Amino acid sequence: MTRPIALLGPTATGKSDLALDLAEELARRAPGAEVVNADAMQLYRGMDVGTAKLPPEHRRGVPHHLLDVLEVTDTATVAAYQRDARAAVDAIRERGRVPLVVGGSGLYVQAVLDDLDFPGTDPALRARLDAELTEVGAPAMHARLAARDPDAAQTILASNGRRIVRALEVVELTGRPFAASLPRPGTPRHDAVLVGLDRDTTRLDERIAQRVDGMLAGGLVEEVRRLAGRGLREGVTASRAVGYREVLDHLDGAIDLDEARRRTVVATRRLVRRQRSWFRRDARVHWLDADAPDLVRAVLALVD
Repeated sequence: MTRPIALLGPTATGKSDLALDLAEELARRAPGAEVVNADAMQLYRGMDVGTAKLPPEHRRGVPHHLLDVLEVTDTATVAAYQRDARAAVDAIRERGRVPLVVGGSGLYVQAVLDDLDFPGTDPALRARLDAELTEVGAPAMHARLAARDPDAAQTILASNGRRIVRALEVVELTGRPFAASLPRPGTPRHDAVLVGLDRDTTRLDERIAQRVDGMLAGGLVEEVRRLAGRGLREGVTASRAVGYREVLDHLDGAIDLDEARRRTVVATRRLVRRQRSWFRRDARVHWLDADAPDLVRAVLALVD
């Protein structure tokens, strides 16, 4: 049985630990399992504390793929991730093992499982839109997108300039709505099973606050300071990671550490709402309560 299992859902629900428990149980049953990361920020080398990346010594000997493959100055793209993640999934299956696709980046998960069209890019058009973004700001560009593609505007935050520019670029290049290039859920590749992990909102809010406190106590400020020396501020993708942008503001003297902590908690809760909105639209997902007993048995019952 090499049918992939995708463990998805909001951050701080316990997906990484469940993946390890699953891998150990699958190893006892044979043939075993390997993890394919589907968290965009865990692709980056050195972004460890703030992304809750499992250190090698905590991975229980389970092979992990697509961790630490980018520098913080690199721009993560879904197209490149799709290519590499699908190759990893196929190689794991060829070894007779179960791929566990684990993460909370919705588009990345779907890039592995679903048909996803990647329209090309036009450097001149992108440069023009980037210049307009700098000149008028993200909210004004978002208003333009809302006029041209209302559905896309509803799914993209008015503050997310990079995604707004990309959506406008796709609309101009293709003459079609940006949503037309997004994945259309059907039968997932290799008949993968999609398992969503979530918790009661109050309980998850508590875990988020505890996680942020643990990250700060575990060296997040020092990690961000070190990465800033490697170009984190210039990284188009990495610099926007929750926790990292807030600590950068702290290091730049704009806010104190308490305010950085507060903003990180708020931003993480906002991220959870977006993740829930994305994943809950997918009727293929089997949802489990992360606080329920014997989650491994519940997941394997969906596969058998």
